[in-house]
Amino acid sequence: MKKLIMPLLALVCITACVLLMLFGSSENYMLISVIILVLSMLPFFASFESYRPSARELSLLSAMIAIAVVSRAAFYLIPQVKPIAAVVIIGAVCMGEKSGYILGAFSAFISNFIFSQGVWTPFQMVGLGLVGFFAGLIFKKVRVNKWLLSGVGFVLVFAVYGIIADTSTVMFMVTDFNLKSVLAVYGAGVPFSLIFALTTAVCLFLFGEQFIKKIKRINIKYGMFEVCENG
Repeated sequence: MKKLIMPLLALVCITACVLLMLFGSSENYMLISVIILVLSMLPFFASFESYRPSARELSLLSAMIAIAVVSRAAFYLIPQVKPIAAVVIIGAVCMGEKSGYILGAFSAFISNFIFSQGVWTPFQMVGLGLVGFFAGLIFKKVRVNKWLLSGVGFVLVFAVYGIIADTSTVMFMVTDFNLKSVLAVYGAGVPFSLIFALTTAVCLFLFGEQFIKKIKRINIKYGMFEVCENG
Protein backbone atom coordinates (compact mmCIF):
# COMPACT_ATOMS: atom_id res chain seq x y z
CA MET A 1 0.00 0.00 0.00
CA LYS A 2 2.85 2.37 0.81
CA LYS A 3 4.19 1.94 -2.71
CA LEU A 4 0.95 3.35 -4.08
CA ILE A 5 0.82 6.48 -1.93
CA MET A 6 3.17 8.62 -4.06
CA PRO A 7 1.60 7.66 -7.42
CA LEU A 8 -1.90 8.27 -6.03
CA LEU A 9 -0.92 11.67 -4.62
CA ALA A 10 0.63 12.59 -7.96
CA LEU A 11 -2.52 11.46 -9.76
CA VAL A 12 -4.67 13.65 -7.50
CA CYS A 13 -2.43 16.66 -8.15
CA ILE A 14 -2.41 16.01 -11.90
CA THR A 15 -6.20 15.75 -11.89
CA ALA A 16 -6.41 19.07 -10.05
CA CYS A 17 -4.14 20.69 -12.66
CA VAL A 18 -6.22 19.27 -15.50
CA LEU A 19 -9.41 20.60 -13.92
CA LEU A 20 -7.76 23.99 -13.47
CA MET A 21 -6.84 24.06 -17.13
CA LEU A 22 -10.33 23.01 -18.18
CA PHE A 23 -12.43 25.16 -15.90
CA GLY A 24 -10.13 27.71 -14.29
CA SER A 25 -9.51 31.26 -15.37
CA SER A 26 -5.78 30.79 -15.85
CA GLU A 27 -4.58 30.50 -19.44
CA ASN A 28 -0.99 29.66 -18.58
CA TYR A 29 -1.30 26.19 -20.09
CA MET A 30 2.42 25.68 -20.64
CA LEU A 31 3.23 26.22 -16.96
CA ILE A 32 0.50 23.83 -15.84
CA SER A 33 1.71 21.27 -18.39
CA VAL A 34 5.17 21.41 -16.86
CA ILE A 35 3.65 20.98 -13.40
CA ILE A 36 1.78 17.91 -14.65
CA LEU A 37 5.00 16.51 -16.06
CA VAL A 38 7.00 17.06 -12.87
CA LEU A 39 4.29 15.69 -10.60
CA SER A 40 3.86 12.57 -12.69
CA MET A 41 7.57 11.87 -12.99
CA LEU A 42 8.73 12.51 -9.43
CA PRO A 43 7.25 9.41 -7.74
CA PHE A 44 8.67 7.12 -10.40
CA PHE A 45 12.10 8.72 -10.41
CA ALA A 46 12.21 8.62 -6.61
CA SER A 47 11.14 4.98 -6.57
CA PHE A 48 13.58 4.03 -9.33
CA GLU A 49 16.40 5.85 -7.55
CA SER A 50 15.66 4.05 -4.26
CA TYR A 51 15.92 0.76 -6.17
CA ARG A 52 19.55 1.68 -6.94
CA PRO A 53 19.82 0.15 -10.42
CA SER A 54 23.18 -1.24 -11.49
CA ALA A 55 25.20 0.11 -14.40
CA ARG A 56 24.16 -2.91 -16.46
CA GLU A 57 20.49 -2.28 -15.73
CA LEU A 58 20.83 1.37 -16.69
CA SER A 59 22.60 0.32 -19.88
CA LEU A 60 19.75 -2.04 -20.80
CA LEU A 61 17.17 0.65 -20.02
CA SER A 62 19.08 3.15 -22.17
CA ALA A 63 19.26 0.63 -25.00
CA MET A 64 15.50 0.04 -24.84
CA ILE A 65 14.87 3.80 -24.93
CA ALA A 66 17.09 4.05 -28.01
CA ILE A 67 15.22 1.18 -29.71
CA ALA A 68 11.87 2.82 -28.89
CA VAL A 69 13.00 6.16 -30.33
CA VAL A 70 14.34 4.53 -33.50
CA SER A 71 11.15 2.48 -33.89
CA ARG A 72 9.13 5.68 -33.93
CA ALA A 73 11.54 7.57 -36.20
CA ALA A 74 11.65 4.72 -38.73
CA PHE A 75 7.95 5.26 -39.51
CA TYR A 76 8.18 9.05 -39.60
CA LEU A 77 6.10 9.40 -42.76
CA ILE A 78 3.24 7.12 -41.67
CA PRO A 79 0.99 8.86 -39.10
CA GLN A 80 0.22 6.83 -35.96
CA VAL A 81 1.82 3.66 -37.34
CA LYS A 82 4.55 3.59 -34.72
CA PRO A 83 5.88 0.53 -32.80
CA ILE A 84 7.16 2.71 -29.95
CA ALA A 85 4.45 1.65 -27.49
CA ALA A 86 5.12 -2.03 -28.26
CA VAL A 87 8.79 -1.54 -27.36
CA VAL A 88 7.79 0.25 -24.15
CA ILE A 89 5.46 -2.60 -23.15
CA ILE A 90 8.11 -5.24 -23.89
CA GLY A 91 10.62 -3.31 -21.81
CA ALA A 92 8.13 -2.94 -18.95
CA VAL A 93 7.40 -6.68 -18.95
CA CYS A 94 11.12 -7.41 -18.68
CA MET A 95 12.23 -4.61 -16.38
CA GLY A 96 9.22 -3.86 -14.18
CA GLU A 97 6.67 -1.11 -13.84
CA LYS A 98 9.05 1.57 -12.54
CA SER A 99 11.48 1.14 -15.40
CA GLY A 100 8.49 0.85 -17.73
CA TYR A 101 7.30 4.32 -16.81
CA ILE A 102 10.74 5.86 -17.27
CA LEU A 103 11.18 3.99 -20.56
CA GLY A 104 7.87 5.33 -21.88
CA ALA A 105 8.36 8.89 -20.66
CA PHE A 106 11.91 9.29 -21.96
CA SER A 107 11.08 7.58 -25.26
CA ALA A 108 8.32 10.12 -25.90
CA PHE A 109 10.49 13.06 -24.84
CA ILE A 110 13.60 12.11 -26.86
CA SER A 111 11.69 11.07 -29.98
CA ASN A 112 9.91 14.43 -29.97
CA PHE A 113 13.22 16.08 -30.85
CA ILE A 114 12.58 14.42 -34.21
CA PHE A 115 8.80 14.88 -34.33
CA SER A 116 8.90 18.34 -32.67
CA GLN A 117 8.48 19.37 -29.06
CA GLY A 118 5.44 21.28 -27.93
CA VAL A 119 2.79 21.68 -25.28
CA TRP A 120 1.69 18.14 -26.11
CA THR A 121 5.04 16.62 -25.06
CA PRO A 122 4.32 16.36 -21.30
CA PHE A 123 1.04 14.60 -22.01
CA GLN A 124 2.68 12.15 -24.40
CA MET A 125 5.35 11.45 -21.79
CA VAL A 126 2.78 10.81 -19.08
CA GLY A 127 0.61 8.73 -21.41
CA LEU A 128 3.38 6.50 -22.73
CA GLY A 129 4.91 6.29 -19.27
CA LEU A 130 1.65 5.03 -17.80
CA VAL A 131 1.37 2.47 -20.61
CA GLY A 132 4.72 1.08 -19.49
CA PHE A 133 3.79 1.29 -15.82
CA PHE A 134 0.50 -0.58 -16.16
CA ALA A 135 2.03 -3.17 -18.50
CA GLY A 136 4.73 -3.84 -15.92
CA LEU A 137 2.12 -4.26 -13.18
CA ILE A 138 -0.16 -6.51 -15.24
CA PHE A 139 2.56 -8.91 -16.37
CA LYS A 140 4.33 -9.02 -13.02
CA LYS A 141 2.24 -12.04 -12.02
CA VAL A 142 0.47 -12.96 -15.26
CA ARG A 143 2.15 -15.34 -17.71
CA VAL A 144 2.96 -13.72 -21.02
CA ASN A 145 1.48 -15.06 -24.24
CA LYS A 146 1.11 -13.30 -27.55
CA TRP A 147 -2.69 -13.08 -27.41
CA LEU A 148 -2.78 -11.52 -23.94
CA LEU A 149 0.23 -9.32 -24.69
CA SER A 150 -1.33 -7.86 -27.83
CA GLY A 151 -4.74 -7.48 -26.17
CA VAL A 152 -3.32 -5.62 -23.18
CA GLY A 153 -1.20 -3.49 -25.50
CA PHE A 154 -4.24 -2.52 -27.55
CA VAL A 155 -6.31 -1.54 -24.50
CA LEU A 156 -3.51 0.41 -22.80
CA VAL A 157 -2.59 2.39 -25.92
CA PHE A 158 -6.17 3.10 -26.94
CA ALA A 159 -7.63 3.85 -23.50
CA VAL A 160 -4.68 5.21 -21.48
CA TYR A 161 -2.38 6.87 -24.00
CA GLY A 162 -5.19 7.88 -26.35
CA ILE A 163 -7.23 9.66 -23.70
CA ILE A 164 -4.23 11.46 -22.20
CA ALA A 165 -2.87 12.55 -25.59
CA ASP A 166 -6.31 13.75 -26.70
CA THR A 167 -6.67 15.68 -23.44
CA SER A 168 -3.79 17.91 -24.52
CA THR A 169 -5.67 18.61 -27.76
CA VAL A 170 -8.79 19.49 -25.79
CA MET A 171 -6.87 21.91 -23.61
CA PHE A 172 -5.06 23.73 -26.38
CA MET A 173 -7.59 23.60 -29.22
CA VAL A 174 -10.98 24.10 -27.56
CA THR A 175 -11.72 27.72 -26.67
CA ASP A 176 -15.32 27.30 -25.56
CA PHE A 177 -15.33 24.46 -23.04
CA ASN A 178 -18.57 22.55 -23.06
CA LEU A 179 -19.42 18.87 -23.15
CA LYS A 180 -20.23 18.87 -26.86
CA SER A 181 -16.93 20.50 -27.86
CA VAL A 182 -14.86 18.25 -25.61
CA LEU A 183 -16.55 15.08 -26.82
CA ALA A 184 -16.09 16.21 -30.42
CA VAL A 185 -12.32 16.47 -29.95
CA TYR A 186 -12.12 13.09 -28.23
CA GLY A 187 -14.26 11.60 -30.99
CA ALA A 188 -11.99 13.03 -33.69
CA GLY A 189 -9.01 11.43 -31.97
CA VAL A 190 -10.51 7.92 -31.91
CA PRO A 191 -9.33 6.89 -35.42
CA PHE A 192 -5.76 7.98 -34.63
CA SER A 193 -5.75 6.17 -31.28
CA LEU A 194 -7.24 3.11 -32.95
CA ILE A 195 -4.48 2.97 -35.59
CA PHE A 196 -1.78 3.42 -32.93
CA ALA A 197 -3.36 0.71 -30.75
CA LEU A 198 -3.74 -1.73 -33.65
CA THR A 199 -0.11 -1.15 -34.67
CA THR A 200 0.98 -1.87 -31.11
CA ALA A 201 -1.15 -5.03 -30.89
CA VAL A 202 0.14 -6.40 -34.20
CA CYS A 203 3.78 -5.74 -33.30
CA LEU A 204 3.35 -7.40 -29.91
CA PHE A 205 1.57 -10.38 -31.45
CA LEU A 206 4.27 -10.92 -34.08
CA PHE A 207 7.44 -10.08 -32.15
CA GLY A 208 6.59 -9.57 -28.47
CA GLU A 209 7.25 -13.03 -27.06
CA GLN A 210 10.52 -13.49 -28.96
CA PHE A 211 11.78 -10.08 -27.89
CA ILE A 212 10.88 -10.76 -24.25
CA LYS A 213 12.68 -14.14 -24.29
CA LYS A 214 15.86 -12.52 -25.60
CA ILE A 215 15.82 -9.81 -22.92
CA LYS A 216 15.04 -12.45 -20.29
CA ARG A 217 18.22 -14.33 -21.26
CA ILE A 218 20.22 -11.13 -20.77
CA ASN A 219 18.57 -10.57 -17.38
CA ILE A 220 19.37 -14.11 -16.26
CA LYS A 221 22.94 -14.00 -17.56
CA TYR A 222 23.80 -10.76 -15.77
CA GLY A 223 21.41 -11.00 -12.81
CA MET A 224 19.29 -7.98 -13.75
CA PHE A 225 15.65 -7.01 -13.32
CA GLU A 226 14.24 -10.11 -11.65
CA VAL A 227 10.70 -9.58 -12.93
CA CYS A 228 10.64 -11.84 -15.98
CA GLU A 229 9.49 -15.04 -14.30
CA ASN A 230 6.29 -15.06 -16.34
CA GLY A 231 7.90 -14.23 -19.64
